[in-house]
Amino acid sequence: MNGILLVDKPEGMTSAGVVRMLKRPLEPAKIGHLGTLDPFASGLLPLCVGEATKVARYLLLENKAYTGRIRLGAETDTLDRTGAVTARAPVPELTQSVVDDVAARFRGPQRQTPPMYSALKRDGVPLYKLARKGVEVEREAREVVIHSLSLRLVAADALDFEVGCSKGTYVRVLAADLGRALGTVAHLEQLRRTQVGSFRVDDARSPESFRGEPLASWPVIGIPQALAGLRRFTLSAADIATLRRGQQGPLDALPKGAAGEAALVLDGGGAVAAVIEVAERGWRMVRVLA
Repeated sequence: MNGILLVDKPEGMTSAGVVRMLKRPLEPAKIGHLGTLDPFASGLLPLCVGEATKVARYLLLENKAYTGRIRLGAETDTLDRTGAVTARAPVPELTQSVVDDVAARFRGPQRQTPPMYSALKRDGVPLYKLARKGVEVEREAREVVIHSLSLRLVAADALDFEVGCSKGTYVRVLAADLGRALGTVAHLEQLRRTQVGSFRVDDARSPESFRGEPLASWPVIGIPQALAGLRRFTLSAADIATLRRGQQGPLDALPKGAAGEAALVLDGGGAVAAVIEVAERGWRMVRVLA
């Protein structure tokens, strides 16, 4: 099996736990998830199966969308409900108009500092492991984009939200930043991922629903469909055989591409044979698929 499975991860299960649950039926195919969801979060967890694991990094570049709830008045060390409270502050009397104005300020490009409780590494050690030891290190802020953001005041100390954001955005950090902008502190109480690129949680299934079902009936999204946004070139069987030997000559005849652009090489049957990228001297092969 090669392609993408869309799983709706329930609260309380780790992303790795989803992989373990579905790994045995798929053996010997490789399997990996796209973008970790914290155990307390739920929602869309795309899984790459078989040869699709070779193109995962192109899917990780996609924008994402979330819904959830922000609790005002308390901040935690993890910036979500699973952490220990590190600060409390009164919540000012808010109106929907005030909340809307703050949401508008957060839309667009901005710099965001990753949290200590994250999978980013420092000298090979995940930051969350350092955080658990009480160690805090300096983190470099990075550019993210909040494409859309709506906030709804549902209680004196609670906001429901919908957000569309770029790769690398930490919604926990966004929640804490919004709290400060509203004159208090805050943490993320609920989080549900609803979209990754063109994949939507409405098309996903619970992990348990796959159990006992024949593999042939599992709804797998093919690699060409998953990477529908990439340009594609069809080459002859002879040219593809040349590429498989590591010789890049057939790529020289392809139309020019933009710097850093990625594209798919298809065989005569429409199957993906390779992924290529534009380097200094033109197209070069970066992944060969079986």
